[in-house]
Amino acid sequence: MKVAVLSFAHVHAAGYLRLLSRMPGVEVIGSDPDTGSAAPGEVRGRAFAEERGVAYADSYEEVFAWGPDAVIVCSENARHRPLVELAASRGVDVLCEKPLATTVADGEAMLAACRAAGVRLAVAFPVRFSPAYAAVKAAVASGDAGRVLTVSGANNGSMPASRRWFADPELAGGGALMDHTVHIADLLDDLFGDARPVDVYAQTNNRMYEGEVDAETSGLVTVTYDNGSVATIDCSWSHPRSHHSWGGLELTVVGERATLEMDAFDQSVHGYSERHRQGLELPFGADLDERMLRAFLHGPEEGGMDVADGEGGLRTLKIVAAGYASARSGEPVAVG
Repeated sequence: MKVAVLSFAHVHAAGYLRLLSRMPGVEVIGSDPDTGSAAPGEVRGRAFAEERGVAYADSYEEVFAWGPDAVIVCSENARHRPLVELAASRGVDVLCEKPLATTVADGEAMLAACRAAGVRLAVAFPVRFSPAYAAVKAAVASGDAGRVLTVSGANNGSMPASRRWFADPELAGGGALMDHTVHIADLLDDLFGDARPVDVYAQTNNRMYEGEVDAETSGLVTVTYDNGSVATIDCSWSHPRSHHSWGGLELTVVGERATLEMDAFDQSVHGYSERHRQGLELPFGADLDERMLRAFLHGPEEGGMDVADGEGGLRTLKIVAAGYASARSGEPVAVG
């Protein structure tokens, strides 16, 4: 199987190249011709691929001439659409980094292009492959927790510094609200099944990293669903730069019979390095990115989780769009 990584702009590109290059029966190639958004000192392009020991193509045309079976789009958010449409025009399945796009119109166009071409569009939401989430989902599905009343979620982290475009509203589509709301919104999209979001109320500010970036760095989003559940999502870049980990995702689900709590990245040992004068995090749990890639390339395991599809990615994007509209107006905004 031939798999190509299109663009190295996203921080996950390095991990995908590493994981793909280790998978039996997978040939991998990367291409990163659009490096204009890179900050001084950022390693991109051919040098990035050579550091990871993978083949490199100077252009996307060269990639598709190679004949990939699937591609993974890791460009800046605003550049997802042209790469997805390019892959669709060549009849190649796509795994697109989250969020699906920066506007609902772009997301809808991407879905339409993939439908017309008969190719699969998936969105990179690895947290749905967490064993902790699987336990929460099983408790809700079995009825043990009772009807879900409220959900409180936090997807916090440091402001992405290794790729400066994450805090560029034009290329990223926003800041923390765009970056971190969608992971929990995807979990709820899966957890609630056919239930759909009704309206969103959000507040954002730039108190953290004030003066460093133009995008919002803090946000709190409240989503009401048509099954009566209400969810709050803390999407802030609230971890200090000295924090021992890049971020985390926690979820508390309050049901009529039980309260369920999960931490998607709690399988790790925390300590302190005297040599480096900083905190340490040594993970030992499941690699969620690897599980997601295997599901995308080979299908879900028996009884296991599948990748999020383009329709689900669009639904989470609509929550984000309503959140920005609410933050501007100060009022709840209907979804869709």
